[in-house]
Amino acid sequence: MPASNDSALAVAGQLRSLPDAELIEMLGAREIRESGIRDFFDLAEALLDPASIQHALGILDRPTLATLMVLSEVGRATEADAAARLAELGADTSALGSRLARTLRLALVTQRDGVYTVPGSVRYALSTADLPSLEELAVRPAPSFGAPGESRAETDRLAAEQAFTTTTALVELVTELQHEGARELVRGGMALPDEKRLAQAMNVPVASVAHLVEVADRAGLVLLENARWTITDSATDWLVDSWGERWSLLAGAWLDRLPDEIRSIFSAGSHSVWGEGLEPFLAWLYPAGGAWMRERLDPYLRDAELLGISAQHVPSSPGTALLEIGIDAAATAITALFPPEVRQVYLQHDLSIVSPGPLAPSLDSRLRTMADAEGRALASTYRVSTASLNRALAGGETEESIGEFLARISLTGIPQPLAYLVSETSARYGALRIGTIGDGPLRSYVRSTDATLLRTLLVDQGLAGLGFSRWGGPETGAHAHSNHIASRSDAETVYWALSHARYPVAAEDSNGNVVAVRRRKTVTAPA
Repeated sequence: MPASNDSALAVAGQLRSLPDAELIEMLGAREIRESGIRDFFDLAEALLDPASIQHALGILDRPTLATLMVLSEVGRATEADAAARLAELGADTSALGSRLARTLRLALVTQRDGVYTVPGSVRYALSTADLPSLEELAVRPAPSFGAPGESRAETDRLAAEQAFTTTTALVELVTELQHEGARELVRGGMALPDEKRLAQAMNVPVASVAHLVEVADRAGLVLLENARWTITDSATDWLVDSWGERWSLLAGAWLDRLPDEIRSIFSAGSHSVWGEGLEPFLAWLYPAGGAWMRERLDPYLRDAELLGISAQHVPSSPGTALLEIGIDAAATAITALFPPEVRQVYLQHDLSIVSPGPLAPSLDSRLRTMADAEGRALASTYRVSTASLNRALAGGETEESIGEFLARISLTGIPQPLAYLVSETSARYGALRIGTIGDGPLRSYVRSTDATLLRTLLVDQGLAGLGFSRWGGPETGAHAHSNHIASRSDAETVYWALSHARYPVAAEDSNGNVVAVRRRKTVTAPA
């Protein structure tokens, strides 16, 4: 049925009076043709097109659709008229105002002086669509959800295992990005070398990296800035939170992003089967077509599984608590399911460190400054090396502080090979000192009393890009120094290049004092 001029004029007048934000919201919700719209009248005609109306009916939930049918039946109706008719049918009218507002926002009705009118094209669509009767829409109860097949204990076991695995992977993601960001391509997607590096750090397939970065982004742990993924200020605090607190941030972000209509669906089925188990409920809730809602649910269902909010499409105890009570109750529930944190480790003679369970995050965070994480599972492993100890010393640790920390967390004392390595590395640390020259062609220097070590830098092909040369000559206007070489690169670049190449390097200020160097560039996530 084509739209009448009167209906189109009434809708056009209503559209013209809408604030820009409400008009944009309505256009985002409705499907309309993209061509031939020059003014509000053309837009009104497009909104009254049968295909556009059918799409709009499909996104109305059952109570709102019943409200629209009442308005269509009554004709020109006030809110009181609609409430009286719905009450006569035995329907709940407590949310009638919000349902009327939704039909207005979707331009399915017009309203003037408190009187609602349903355009003829919408009335025709309601009368010809394959819909339940008004009586059925108003009072037919929702169908029962499917009953879970697994026991609650088994569901919780699977959920906790997945939640812990995901949280562990995101800890590794944040830790890796803390050391070095990841480049985003102009065409979209992460640069493959960075994607592979992050996949290796998280011990996940490359195909899983983008999804996990998305979860971290949603939780405010990472941020894309200037085409690079980096960590936020809050991520550094998150790394030392307890395992339950770490999970609660991720789960809370999932909950906060749920649209109201999706949250109500999950809450209604918080003790039932999701996935295919939601189909009968969705068919009841959206009588004019729920396919769009099934598509909207998919990413939230996927992330619920990833975070242990559900397992095999059955809400876990933490998931049910999250939906029914809140994040604090959910965090308590998941903490009870996680393996207990440990505060002591085994220091091995081969310079490895074995944690017999999840190491307390505050200890794990500090241990990582002086040892490299190798295996991440319930029993994690780390390895101490000259490079990792140099990193710790550069960050402000000393031989004494390293020894005190390792002794405090060790179940077995400090093995002699490890004690020797700490002592030797500390003694050699700073054999190469790096400082700033200025903004000229040569920007930084490396000095050492070990002339052989400086000569090694000059011939090391892996460092050729730093452009090392003897200090002095026309470029610097200074006399040559046998214990100095200069570089075209800035001091920070030189420092990290030598550090990665495992040279005993330290940075110094203009007074020759050693300064701590931390490559932790974070950004503040938007509120």
